[in-house]
Amino acid sequence: MPINVTMPALSPTMEEGNLAKWLVKEGDKVSSGDVIAEIETDKATMEVEAVDEGTVAKIVVPAGTEGVKVNAVIAILAADGEDAGAAGAGNSAAPAADAKPVGDPKADNAVIGTEAEAKDPELRGYAKSDAMSAGAAAAPKGASASNGERVFASPLARRLAKEQGIDLGAVTGSGPHGRIVKADLEGAAKGGAAKAASAAEAPKSAAPVAEAPAAAAAPKAPSDDQVTKLFAEGSYEKVPHDGMRKTIARRLVEAKTTVPHFYLTVDCELDALLALRTQLNSASPTVKTSAGEKPAYKLSVNDMVIKAMALALKAVPDANVSWTDGAMLKHKAVDVGVAVSIEGGLITPIIRKAEAKTLSAISNEMKDLASRARSRKLKPEEYQGGTTAVSNLGMFGVRDFAAIINPPHATILAVGAGEQRAVVKNGAVTVATVMSVTLSTDHRAVDGALGAELLQAFKGFIENPMSMLV
Repeated sequence: MPINVTMPALSPTMEEGNLAKWLVKEGDKVSSGDVIAEIETDKATMEVEAVDEGTVAKIVVPAGTEGVKVNAVIAILAADGEDAGAAGAGNSAAPAADAKPVGDPKADNAVIGTEAEAKDPELRGYAKSDAMSAGAAAAPKGASASNGERVFASPLARRLAKEQGIDLGAVTGSGPHGRIVKADLEGAAKGGAAKAASAAEAPKSAAPVAEAPAAAAAPKAPSDDQVTKLFAEGSYEKVPHDGMRKTIARRLVEAKTTVPHFYLTVDCELDALLALRTQLNSASPTVKTSAGEKPAYKLSVNDMVIKAMALALKAVPDANVSWTDGAMLKHKAVDVGVAVSIEGGLITPIIRKAEAKTLSAISNEMKDLASRARSRKLKPEEYQGGTTAVSNLGMFGVRDFAAIINPPHATILAVGAGEQRAVVKNGAVTVATVMSVTLSTDHRAVDGALGAELLQAFKGFIENPMSMLV
């Protein structure tokens, strides 16, 4: 039986990707574990391994195609003993309608090997073309159609159907084995399935209800044509958005419009921290490397900020949380995401269990993560998740700013430059090195007093840095 190779979900949030390169051609034999393609996501380029053995009967989606939806068929394998030509001819499938061929992908993007997200063939990116039989019992939990038949839908599709009043029994699924996915609901809503569901659920004896006035339509962003008409022809260069830029834009809009932010700012004196940093760096032992001897570590102010934030959340555990509609997730460890600027955007690699690590360990790990982030060699688990984040623009001379929370985090700390300022101590004016930090907080998860307690704990560790060593 021919095997459909589908676009894999290389991360829990991935919805589409670019098929950067095929490493096999039609007629090639592949075995389980062979690398067959490279897929570009918004963060990196990843290698895709074959799960089944067979012969490449047909490549459906050509190399250099962008916007390929997860679970879209990208190639067809002929099983052992099958005629590859017949398998390819009889099981051809077109790529997603919005997939667009583009030029050669950037050759300098790093390649990351990745394992399948789960043992489920659908999650790995492979779906057998034959209908489910014995495996049907293990299929995702489904709803029931009005005729009593079971309807299979993804958890997201079921939730959206419930929220929008859509009858899943009236929707045709386009996912593996006819499973209903999010895209199917978008089409169903336009086609009237939602109205059908509402009508079916209404009691027959219910009195007519006056239709509520339509809510005002949300303002829409101006179109490309509307914007470009504002500028003279030839006065600009049009640079298409890449996947990273699109993802950053979507995530920031979601975060800013769905998370109720509030902000707290405090000034921290750095003189004691700077003195301790100098002392620790001077005491660093040397290690031999291929380039010669070098210090075993070299602490930065940002390394000490990461540690202080982790210890502050350990001291104020009620702020080390994530909001969900059903419950508050109280994290047992502090995983600190650190914003790193890379070409075309930014990424937040994560220092796991930062509260338990030494300053030297944090420093060396952060240097490694930042280096691999800039060359796009991070693995998904190295930048996904986390319980809080730190964004430092002090090296650019920025005095203070407010950062946007990156869900599922409930907090993010924006760090400004350390600068000499006049301060009053014991009634006299003196000079101190001062750093302003602003805590952005999700008010659903952390209230004002709790946020202030967290910021005071952070300030205590920064101004009394020896407490981070014990």
